[in-house]
Amino acid sequence: MAQLQRLTIAVSQLQAGQILLKREQLHYLSRVLRLEKGESFIAMDGKGNSWLATLEDQTAKILEPLEVKSELPVAVTLITALPKGNGFDEVVRCCTELGVTTIMPVISDRTLLNPSLQKLERWRRIALEAAEQSERAIIPVILEPVAFSSAISTVTANYRYLCVARGDNPHLKTAVNSAREGEIAIAIGCEGGWTGAEIDKAINFGFQQVSLGSRILRAVTAPIVALSVVMAAFEA
Repeated sequence: MAQLQRLTIAVSQLQAGQILLKREQLHYLSRVLRLEKGESFIAMDGKGNSWLATLEDQTAKILEPLEVKSELPVAVTLITALPKGNGFDEVVRCCTELGVTTIMPVISDRTLLNPSLQKLERWRRIALEAAEQSERAIIPVILEPVAFSSAISTVTANYRYLCVARGDNPHLKTAVNSAREGEIAIAIGCEGGWTGAEIDKAINFGFQQVSLGSRILRAVTAPIVALSVVMAAFEA
């Protein structure tokens, strides 16, 4: 199939073999993408379902369901302390492209950012756009920021890793080689890393300390490297 543009829709827009397009979606398809009546695009609900559709006057006609095989074979939850400035925008965008399933922004002892509701909405919009661009079948869930201690107490992943910048710890690549089924959770700190108390708490909740290499990475770079390692391990 030729490369087609993607549009995320809500399940409620599906009615009797048609997609009831919102005004902004119709504008995007016809004015931004310059699709004409009868031309095809892919509609996705962000939860794993996709359809081949054609544009009509005010709606789109569903032609057939599509099977999109673009997801990692393992679910990945990224628990990341919020970096300063707008660095988290890049974390969301790149980690979405790399296959993350859920992103849990956390407030750590060294976090300086106090995010607003508008920030959360922005991150979710970035994840949606990045999922469409990278031809994913799902849109990652971006949770509301919470305290680090609260976040790790809710994690149910089979494999839990805490990335630390210093110390004699195994590389994440070595650790994930044994994680072939279930869910992976990776926790990454902000500028300055985790405090000793936070490391102890994570260990008590079943997290294994791991390394991302011998160099000190920026708070924005580290999550991207971690997801790249997981992607390489499971798609090699």
